[in-house]
Amino acid sequence: MTIIETPPADTTGASLGSARGRVWTSLVHNPLGLTGGIMLLVVVIVGLIAPLIAPHGPSEVHFDAPFQAPGTVGYILGTDDLGRDIFSRMVFGIQVSLQVGILSVLLAVIVGTPLGLLAGYWKWLDGIISRLTDVTLAFPFLIIAVGLAAISGPSLGNAAVALGVAQIPTMIRVVRGETLRIKESDFVLSATTMNASGLRIIFRHVLPNAVSAIIVQATVIMPVAVIGEALLSFLGLGIQPPTASLGIMLSDAQQYIDRAPTAAIFPGIAIAVICLGFNLFGDALRDALDPTTTTRK
Repeated sequence: MTIIETPPADTTGASLGSARGRVWTSLVHNPLGLTGGIMLLVVVIVGLIAPLIAPHGPSEVHFDAPFQAPGTVGYILGTDDLGRDIFSRMVFGIQVSLQVGILSVLLAVIVGTPLGLLAGYWKWLDGIISRLTDVTLAFPFLIIAVGLAAISGPSLGNAAVALGVAQIPTMIRVVRGETLRIKESDFVLSATTMNASGLRIIFRHVLPNAVSAIIVQATVIMPVAVIGEALLSFLGLGIQPPTASLGIMLSDAQQYIDRAPTAAIFPGIAIAVICLGFNLFGDALRDALDPTTTTRK
């Protein structure tokens, strides 16, 4: 009698769909995470449609209307010392902050992820990469960013590179830790016993399982990059006038803080909303991508 074996059903698609559904359900049922997601959605939309909703150009001056109070006709949030519309400058400043933040995070992920994978998988490389990472982490993040920005010169691109390079050591440390954990998993040990090459194991088994940690870390360093951009612009090492930036708005407003405090308050609120949104959403995303957390709940 001939026995016909039925091949096992392909459950990969179902597993991915189940995982996505679990993550989505966890995010929707997390009040703080949902709040953070809504805040980020609003900020991103404002940044994307800034030219459409800004009633004036970000550098358009009105010398006949300086220090207008919020609510003045034609100036929703008032004007600064040169009569520039604060609302228009703020929405364009949000756009710039998101651009610098995204570019710096992409740089940190692109450079830090492979270095972290190599350090976590091969012990001989770990000794080199980890020691260099430890030396870099001995310096505060902002000190590194300010130093690099001062050397390279003030501009949007240089600010993004400086902030991204300063974030690379943290990304390396996170990815290395995830690699060390995943390397001890049964499926990695099985691939090793089947004489799979190290690079194949890293990119076929370790990296896909470390993606969640990388995504969460990206949401964590994004608000740091936004604050870093504001600091560099405030110090004159980041975005340069006449380009609108939240940091430049704060720097300009300090000269007349007693006369027009709202010129500093509104950009500060924008920075706080961006950072709070990323932090809340990042915490919720970390819980949603962690199966053990979901299981305990």
